[in-house]
Amino acid sequence: MSILWEGKNANSYLVMGNDAFARGALEAGVKVVAGYPGTPSSEIIEQLSNIAKQADLYVEWSVNEKVALEVAAAASFAELRSMAVMKQNGVNVASDFLLHLSMSGTRAGMVLIACEDPGALSSVNEGDARTFARLVEIPLLEPGNFQEAKDMTRWAFELSEQIQSLVMVRSVTRMSHASGNVQFGPLPETHPKARFQFHGNLLDQQTGPVISAGIKHVLVPGRLAKLRDLFEDCPFNTYQGPDQPELLIITSSACTLYSREAVNVLGLEDRVGILKLGTTWPLPPKLLRKHLGATQKIMVVEEVLSFLEDNVKIISADAGMDIGPKTFYGKTSGHIPSVGELNPDLVIEALSRVFQIQYQPVPKAFSDQAALLSFAKAPGRDMTFCPGCPHRASFWSIHNALALDGRNGFVCGDIGCYTMAYGPTGFDTLKTIHSMGSGAGLASGFAKLRQFGMDQPVLAACGDSTFFHAAIPALINAVHHQSDFTLVILDNSGTAMTGFQSHPGLQINAMKEEVPALDIEKICRAVGARVEVSDPFDLEKTLNLLNLLMEDKKGAKVLILRKACALSPERKTEKKYSMKVDEDRCRGANCGCNRLCTRIFKCPGLIWNESSGHSRIDEAICVGCGVCGDICPEQAIIREEN
Repeated sequence: MSILWEGKNANSYLVMGNDAFARGALEAGVKVVAGYPGTPSSEIIEQLSNIAKQADLYVEWSVNEKVALEVAAAASFAELRSMAVMKQNGVNVASDFLLHLSMSGTRAGMVLIACEDPGALSSVNEGDARTFARLVEIPLLEPGNFQEAKDMTRWAFELSEQIQSLVMVRSVTRMSHASGNVQFGPLPETHPKARFQFHGNLLDQQTGPVISAGIKHVLVPGRLAKLRDLFEDCPFNTYQGPDQPELLIITSSACTLYSREAVNVLGLEDRVGILKLGTTWPLPPKLLRKHLGATQKIMVVEEVLSFLEDNVKIISADAGMDIGPKTFYGKTSGHIPSVGELNPDLVIEALSRVFQIQYQPVPKAFSDQAALLSFAKAPGRDMTFCPGCPHRASFWSIHNALALDGRNGFVCGDIGCYTMAYGPTGFDTLKTIHSMGSGAGLASGFAKLRQFGMDQPVLAACGDSTFFHAAIPALINAVHHQSDFTLVILDNSGTAMTGFQSHPGLQINAMKEEVPALDIEKICRAVGARVEVSDPFDLEKTLNLLNLLMEDKKGAKVLILRKACALSPERKTEKKYSMKVDEDRCRGANCGCNRLCTRIFKCPGLIWNESSGHSRIDEAICVGCGVCGDICPEQAIIREEN
């Protein structure tokens, strides 16, 4: 049983930030939750799906973030509290409906939790979704610690109902995935009945039709004014420090913790004040003017864009006659990095520059010795696919097929584990990588350039979850316009990169209920594409199919490479082959292949033994897929069926 459901009121528990968000939603009486998996947001829905039956929730992994927001909105329109959850890139996907939802308004409390990834720790970008709050004119809240993650989420539902609008709550990786003590509140015992009313006047938010109409925009300025007034006395906006600080730090989210630590380490508690803002759009102008007027120097500490800094400067400019000129330090001045994740050391460095303090975090001799020991003890290893990953075999075949074809063909990539195939782990195969589904869309575009002389074969690669998320429209577009390209669908039976969450191609949903699975092969055939299927571990068949499809000039083709992820439950205990190296056959560096298995193929289950001059199998890592037996030109890697 989950502590999120069993945890007692007024008791304190050590939980992850995403658990705190989930508990806050439970305490608010949420009934419908939808989202699309993406680090660092996934655990919120996973935790709620595990207790869906006990808590009387409906929880789903939607096909994409736009649909997730629409599913959650339907619940709000039917007077049930609801929540949508996604990572920062997902807000871009949902933005079309988001723009309309902000205009139509909501009924029962509705919250969008967007978990961002400063530094792109597990993303292809570090996009900043905060700008959407200002763009679509909805409130933005940012918890500064784990307790606030829970309490602010609960309050966000109440705020949503006060202003009849979606409320956006922003998290970051260090808030979502770190842990802290959180005191739980009571869980409500409510059983609301869903009912959609639509017979009232268009401008009656509770009983009229819910329509995104231009006439409703006249209501937005009043909503924003109401929010500013509410935020002036919000308990999530706090100040600590002297009444007249030499420097005022304005910050939010996890940067609050970095700022407090930096001030403490430098011993600046009597000289620096910290204004922590939990309500970062719209900003409370009176509160800002009060604190801006108490000092001449201001440093804004935030991650990714200068969103908070720019908006604070606007308020400062408006109040210039009353508070006087100010000196700002932040991203614009270069004191705070304009890209990447922040940490206490970076804030310490910025404060040291402002106060002209000489600060050495550790003695240089210590750091030099630590670096030396680290280099000596920890061998370098490229970022690579897992042992037995079907993607390694897939890109081996794709790379070789393109080489055999000889027309300088290329592959448009996508987002997933297979994104790594832009580098050595995937034999430098992917040549474009953008958003989910964009590989197929770009390939469709490239393939229509034949009239301008492009004769290169064009391929695209995407995963099974991405196919349902965003690649279907691109494939339909390609079939309709007779785009000559090959879409390779890497079907590993789940949303593997983020933890095997379900998608429409599987027979189970987020709540572990049995549901009908949609057949990727039938969908592709139904839209008119030529479709072939292969096991990526069958290198010969896969190679031949790829070359046949590249030679077929009749529009869009699809090759489905179907093999479950090596870490999936169905393969985790499977070891089809026992692998070994015949040292009499293995010629190592003296072979014409020059150690192809460990130098190029680079499965972690293969090790080069320098002393013996042979490759060997690491039995603790090898999962027995048997593919390496096919790539050795000397047939020195032997597989024995278990």
